[in-house]
Order: sequence, then C-alpha cells, then structure tokens
Amino acid sequence: MFHPRRTLRALLLPLAAGLALTLAPAPTAQAASTLTNGGFEADGTGAAVPAGWSEYGSAGASYVEAGGHAGSHRLSHWASTAYQVETYQYLSGLTNGSYRLTAWVRSSGGQNSAYLALRNCGGTEQRTDLPVSASGWIRIVVPVTVTTNQCTVSITSDADAGNWINVDDLTFAPGTGGTTVHGADISSLAKSEAQGGTYRTASGSTADPLTVLRSAGMNYARLKVWVNPTDGYNDKAHVLALAKRIKAQGMKLLVDFHYSDSWADPGKQTKPAAWAGHSYAQLKTDVYTHTYDVLNALKAQGTTADMVQVGNEINGGMLWNEGSTSNWPQLAGLLNSGYDAVKAVSSTTTVALHLAEGGDLDGTRWWFDSAVANGVRFDAIGLSYYGYWHGAPADFQTTLDDAASRYGKPVFVAETAYPFRLDSEDGQENIIDLDGELVAGYPATTAGQTRWMNDIASVVEAVPNGRGLGVFYWEATWTAVTGNGWDPTDPASGNGWENQALFGYDDRALPATSWFGHR
Repeated sequence: MFHPRRTLRALLLPLAAGLALTLAPAPTAQAASTLTNGGFEADGTGAAVPAGWSEYGSAGASYVEAGGHAGSHRLSHWASTAYQVETYQYLSGLTNGSYRLTAWVRSSGGQNSAYLALRNCGGTEQRTDLPVSASGWIRIVVPVTVTTNQCTVSITSDADAGNWINVDDLTFAPGTGGTTVHGADISSLAKSEAQGGTYRTASGSTADPLTVLRSAGMNYARLKVWVNPTDGYNDKAHVLALAKRIKAQGMKLLVDFHYSDSWADPGKQTKPAAWAGHSYAQLKTDVYTHTYDVLNALKAQGTTADMVQVGNEINGGMLWNEGSTSNWPQLAGLLNSGYDAVKAVSSTTTVALHLAEGGDLDGTRWWFDSAVANGVRFDAIGLSYYGYWHGAPADFQTTLDDAASRYGKPVFVAETAYPFRLDSEDGQENIIDLDGELVAGYPATTAGQTRWMNDIASVVEAVPNGRGLGVFYWEATWTAVTGNGWDPTDPASGNGWENQALFGYDDRALPATSWFGHR
C-alpha cells in the first residue's frame, strides 16, 4: 500500500443510481451473420441511423459524428434533455458457440445506465457497463454463448440531459471472456476480530466475514506476511490460522511476502530487524529460508498457497539498500531466491511480481525490462491501481495490456479500492477524504464504489489473449476497530481506510461486495 501526496481532480457529473431501461425492439429485416459497419465509417457525420444498425427510443439521441477511435467516425449518444436510446444490430445464421463482442468506448458518466449488451442469443443477456472516461478510449468486452444461431448487439443509454457516450470499432467474433480471480486482501481481519471487530450481512445478521464475502462470489484471499511484527499480527502463525479458514471456504490463497517487519511499498523497503546486519549473500539465504518456512508450513497443514508475491510494491526494489533497483544484479538474486523457495515447496504455485503505479507505462516497462534482462524468473505480473493516485483508467488499461503482451504473462490487479463515503468513523483522518481527490465520475457513495470495482474488473477482463486474471480488493475487512490501526507499533493509532472497506460503518456488507460476482 502506497500513500503518495494527494492530488486534486475535477469531478464530472455525479454517477446517478437508477434502474436500466429494458429495450426490446423487433429484429431488423437486414439481419446478417457478421457485424456490419462496426467502425461507423459507412456514413458521414450526422447520420441518425448508421448503415447496418437500427435505433429504438429517443429520436436524435443516437448519431454518427467525427472523431473515431481508429477511423474518422464514431457512434455517439447525447441529447440536451433526458433520453433513452438503443442502437442495435440483429445477427442471424450464427454457428452456435462462444462469442465475444469487443468495443472501444468513452463516457461522461452520470447516466442511469450506459452499457453494451448481447441479448436474444439463447441464454441470459450479457452486459458490460461503459467505464467513465471523458478523454481516453477504453476497450471493453462482452462474452456470450450463442445457442439459437442468432444474437442482438445492443448499445444502450438511459441518461440525463447532457450525458454522452462514444462507441467505436466493434467486433463480434468467436471467443470467451470473464476473469478467474475475484479476490480481496483481508490481512487485517485476525487483529480486527481479536480487538472486538464484528461483521454483518447486508441485512444485519452477525456473521463470519469470510462466509459473507464468499457468498458474494469472492474466490481468492490475499494475506501479507511480515517477518517479526511488533504487534505479532501478519506473522507466520496468524497467516497459518487464517489460511485454514480461507481454504475451508473453498477459496484460493495468495501469500504476499513483504520481507520486512512492517509496511513495504515504493517509499520504504526496510529490512527486518533480524536481518539488518546481514551481508548480501546472507540476505539471499534469509529470503529463501523465510519464504520456504512459511509456505512449507502452509503446505504441511493442507493449505498450500496458490499464488505468492515475492515482494510488495517493489518499484524501487526490496530489502534496501542491498536489493535496490540501483543494483539490479543483486535485486535479481534476491527475487530468484524467493522464486526458488516457492517452487521448492510447490511447483504449481504461481509466482507474481508486484508493482505500484498501475497507470505508469514507462515505469512498468523499465522495471520489467530490467528484470528480464537480469534473468528474474516469474509467472505473473500484479499491479496496484488506485485511480485517485495512479492515473486515468485508460492509462491503466494501456499499462496492463502492455505488460501482458510485452512479457507474455498473465496480469492482475494486486490492489485497488474506492471510498463509499468521505467522513471518518474513528479519530484518524482518512487517506481519501475530499471530493477533489476522487476519480472523475465516481462519487464516494456505495454506488460509486460498486461502479469502480465493476469497471476495473471489466478492464482486466478485456486484456487480450485471456491474460487478465482478475482483481484483488485491498483490505476489504479493515473497518474502524480500536486497537487495529495502521501502525503495528502503536496500539492507539487509527485507521485511515475504513471508508474504503467492503463493510460499512454499521458493520454490514456493502453493495460493492456484488463486484465479486463479475464475470
């Protein structure tokens, strides 16, 4: 977790909560088995009904205009008054099977709903909401299984006056979608419960938070490991105990090694006190021994780690100064020592390397280019992406897609989160507590938090070649509980994150837990 200086961002129109309009026009007589005019280049600017497409709803709210993603034109939805419109195309004569709609989109935000859908395909309608992005184009996908040799491609807006979307370069082709990791970091949970923290279902019944999260669709839990923390939590013993509960829920386990006694992130990578005077050669042994010890103990109790992070947000390296990025050969040696330990315990465990700054294309390339050049071994790439710090969603997509293709590895969001309110429940100032800090189009409401998570999951789902694994929400269970603050050396420290947990100030599961059910 990294807390850089706050930066102010302008808000677009607030996201409005509302029910989507269900539109069901009759199929057009011009049905074909391939998508026609997906780039909206067949007509000039101002065409109300693009060639090959049909329109239903508010007249004049759907039209072609200049300013395409790849070509000269795009489809836009906009009106000076509230509107509901669908631009659609009916496909027939399809071979039954799995298909994927891909499109490049932009959106002002603020609509009751704005989405792409595949319907009348023989099964449940599949939708993907348009992420809010006023400038950069974002690619999204909608997968579907066609069982009736037909399908309707739909672009739908239910919007207030002035809301707009741009859609371009649609393709409909055989393919699949979805993500496999719908996870959360719950490292704070053991201490929270020990200090009296309670968790409730959305309806208010006291419950095991793991049961609540699992029932919402969570399938992967992330736990950090500190070597010898002052408060005794997040150590080997507590990880082992929580791992039993995680696996008992049928969830997978990611173990996040910090190689420190406290927080490790781009601003600090402090060696554990017990390793402080060790030589570089000894540090390589320390990394191996510590990694092997924790993972072998997990394996021995029947809770083998499914994925392991060798280091946490290691943009500047780890175990400073010996493992700094100013000495790549030494950093590579430490990372490979961790990799070897993981594989010695379980050859099938995925080894991930984790950076912060998910919107930083140049920095991510520099780091992984250096790692590859120095022979670092890894199986997957994890990026932290906090939209209020790490750039626009379009920049994040560019970085994520590039990492997947450039290194040929699966990618995932190792950390993200979003506030559902701005005020603090305890005496600690929240890390994000001002409107000006928010991502444009995503208010600090339960709806805004839910929208953020679903949109980030959609960005990961759209990574080409199926390399987008999924998302981990950061610290879903870190509610305001006295004694469970940010500083493990200070029992009186507060929590600056409770407004970004997935349980509210009344301890009830929040609507954003529904994101675990994303495809």
